[in-house]
Amino acid sequence: MKIYNFSAGPACLPDVVLRAVQDAAVDHGDSGMSVMEMSHRSKPIVELFDKATSNLRQLLNIPSNYHVLWLQGGASLQFSMIPLNLLPEKGRADYLDSGAWASKAIIECNKIGKANVVGSSKESNYSYIPKEYEQDIKSTYLHITSNNTIYGTQIHVMPKVESATGFLVADMSSDILSRPIDVTDFGLIYAGAQKNMGPAGVTMVIIRDDLMGKGHREIPTMLDYETHAKKESMFNTPPVLSVFAVNETLKWIDGLGGLDEMEKINRRKSDKVYQEIERNSLFMSTINVDDRSMMNIPFIFIDRSMDDNEFLSFCDERGLKTLKGHRSVGGFRASVYNAMPEEGVDALIFAMQEYERSK
Repeated sequence: MKIYNFSAGPACLPDVVLRAVQDAAVDHGDSGMSVMEMSHRSKPIVELFDKATSNLRQLLNIPSNYHVLWLQGGASLQFSMIPLNLLPEKGRADYLDSGAWASKAIIECNKIGKANVVGSSKESNYSYIPKEYEQDIKSTYLHITSNNTIYGTQIHVMPKVESATGFLVADMSSDILSRPIDVTDFGLIYAGAQKNMGPAGVTMVIIRDDLMGKGHREIPTMLDYETHAKKESMFNTPPVLSVFAVNETLKWIDGLGGLDEMEKINRRKSDKVYQEIERNSLFMSTINVDDRSMMNIPFIFIDRSMDDNEFLSFCDERGLKTLKGHRSVGGFRASVYNAMPEEGVDALIFAMQEYERSK
C-alpha cells in the first residue's frame, strides 16, 4: 500500500531526495565516506554549501546584497535573534498576530524591545488574516508569518512597510519555495526547513547586508548574524545532512520548472481539496475563503457530534496518514506541501467521497 504523509511537519520529502540521502549516507560523491562523517571544512562539504546557496539564489532570484545563512535552532530561535540583531535599544517593531507562531515571536520580541501588535485574528481562533491595521512609523520592522500551519491561513499579498526606514521581516517556514516571491520586498526572510525544503535541523535565513553588524547591543557570538555571514555559515559545525537534503530538494524543484511551475502544482492540489470540502455533505472549512492556505488545509465535520477518530482510522487504513487536526482547531488537517504528490491528494478526496457514501 502506498503511504501518503499529510503531516504538518516534519513533512513528506520527494522520493528522489530520499534516495539521494540514502546514497550519500553511505558514500558521498564516491569519497568512500558518509556525508555525515565528513568534516565541514573539507572541500566536498564546502562545495555542498556553496551549491545549496547558489541553487537557492537562482530559484528565488536573490540579489547580491543579501546573504544566505544556514543556521540551527529552528524558526523559534529566530524569534529572539531578529530583535536582538535588528532592534535598537528600547526599539519597537510591528507584529501581525495571525497564529500561534506569530504569537510566540511577539513574546520573544517583548523580552528585548517592544512588539507593537498592529492586528490580530486571535478572537476568531485565527480564522483569517488581519488586513486593516495601522503601522507605527517609528517601528524598525513589520514582522509577518506568511503561512499559518496550525490554522490554515496564508498571506497572499505581502504588506508594504509604511516607514521610510523600516522593512519587512517574514517567517516563511511553511510556505517557502511554494511560490515565487520578490526578495527585495523584505529585509529578512527565515524558514525552518522541515515543511517544504528538507528535514528538520537547518533554518534558512536571507538577510539584507546592511541590516547586519548594527551594534545595537552586545550579542552572544552565536546569535549574531554577522558571525555566520563572515564564516559563510561555517562558524561552527553546521547540520550537514540536513543541508544536503535541502540542496537535493532545490534541484528537484528546479527540475520541475522552478517556482512558477511549483505554484501551479500547489494551487491545483489545494483547489481540489477545497472543492471537495465544499461539495461534500459531511465536511466544512474553518477558514475565511480569501485567506485559505495552499499548504495546510484544516476541515471539520459539519455535524460536530460525528466521531473524528472514526474518519481518521478510515483514512489510516487506506494509507492516508497524520490527518488529525491541531488540538486548537480539532477535526482534520491535510498538509499538501511541495512534496505531496497529486495522487496523494486524489486518494484523500476519494476517501472523503467513500466515507460520505458510507454515511
